[in-house]
Amino acid sequence: QVQLVESGGGLVQAGGSLRLSCTASGRTFSSYTMGWFRHALGKEREFISAITWNSLNTYYKDSVKGRFTISRDNAKSTVYLQMNSLKPEDTAVYYCAALTTQTGVYDYWGQGTQVTVSS
Repeated sequence: QVQLVESGGGLVQAGGSLRLSCTASGRTFSSYTMGWFRHALGKEREFISAITWNSLNTYYKDSVKGRFTISRDNAKSTVYLQMNSLKPEDTAVYYCAALTTQTGVYDYWGQGTQVTVSS
């Protein structure tokens, strides 16, 4: 079992920055890939970014490349999403998720944190 708790969301003006954090407990954090997703009202949940267990590989949705940076600190069992140059269309509930098996399916999810970007 893995428990994930996100924090760092809030209200920010367009062009501003936020850093989301997701702290894990349970199974060994350093052994699995972590991802960030978001779900905006009226839209489907979408993948934002992911980072492998050793931080050697990172992945981003095209629309956030160059603005968002994912990182992790295995000693703190925490993954981060630094979001810069935020846009109103980034408004959503952001979720972190853990990929702990070889299925390619994220099998543990946090409760989400709201990010609102005002224009």
